[in-house]
Formats: sequence, structure tokens, C-alpha cells
Amino acid sequence: MKKTLTTLLTAALVLPFAPSALSETPDDTLVIATRIDDIITLDPAEVFEFSGTDLVNNVYDTLVQYDPADLAAGYKPGLAESWSVSPDGRTFTFKMREGVRFHSGNPVTARDAEFSLRRAVILNKTPAFILTQFGFTPDNVEERIRATDDRTLVVTTDNPYAESLVLNCMASASSTPIVDRVAVMKRETDGD
Repeated sequence: MKKTLTTLLTAALVLPFAPSALSETPDDTLVIATRIDDIITLDPAEVFEFSGTDLVNNVYDTLVQYDPADLAAGYKPGLAESWSVSPDGRTFTFKMREGVRFHSGNPVTARDAEFSLRRAVILNKTPAFILTQFGFTPDNVEERIRATDDRTLVVTTDNPYAESLVLNCMASASSTPIVDRVAVMKRETDGD
């Protein structure tokens, strides 16, 4: 006990006079120091922790977007340049923007969106509930989330839902970013 007390007192007296290990920060640089201890995965179909979700939302694009600084402005195009909702409120048709490419150089198509959304439902990891609340299951996802061509994605829910609810989930959920189907399948193991 006496040795521990002596060590603590010595440290308390010496540390304030120890030279600091600071470096100059350029005026145009912002330094943020934080402990990130909750990243388990960066797979959009699986990520649900705060840090991983923040990163995924900054790396991947979604079909639609919203501006958190101006929520009154509503939803705006993301990877989809437009969308429409059927009169019965169950079918959402997204038209993909042309000319958008993944970092790999592959074009972003409705088939990538189909693959991404289906994959999240089929894997059924933690964030899947955001999509499965609309009645999507591994058994029906092939008929309910379909690319009818490279530019058109048709999503049919089990019941009518508020357009704002569906679009909010498509814009902000960690399970709805669109991934490069070709790049993902190059790393396929055991069906995923």
C-alpha cells in the first residue's frame, strides 16, 4: 500500500511538468478524437451499431434521400431519379438515374437495388426488420422486390403504407443502401 501511494504521489508531482506530445494542426484541418468500439461489420445488410451505421450512410447511396437540415423539403432523388406510388398505396416504382457508377466502375442499376434489398431480407440480420415490416419475407421477396429492367425497380408491400414511411425507410435505414451486386458476388461464399 505504501509503495502504491508513493508511486501515485510521484506521478502527481512529475506529470504536470512532463513535456507534452502535441503537434501543430494545420488551420484547414479538423481533428476529432473519439473511441469507436462498436463497429462489428460494415455490411449494409447487417450493420446496426451507431458508428457502423454512420459510416455506411456516408459511403453508400440509397434510392431516395432527405435533407436532415430541412425536413420540410421532403424526399429528394438519390439513386432513383423519380418514384411513383400505385393508387392502392402498395406498389412503389423507382426509376434509376442514368450515368451513376459504383467505385468499381460498374453502372448502378435497378438490378443492384433489387439485389441489395432482397439480400437484406434474405439474410434477416438485425436491420432486416426495417424492410420486413412491409411484409417482405425470404419466401416472397423475389416477387415483391423486382427489377423489371436496368432502370426500373418495383417494390410491392403487403398492405398500403404511408408514402412517407416507406420513403423514410428507403432513405435512412442502414439496410437499404445499394451495393454493387457484381463486386459483392465476386466474394460470394456459401450463397452470400
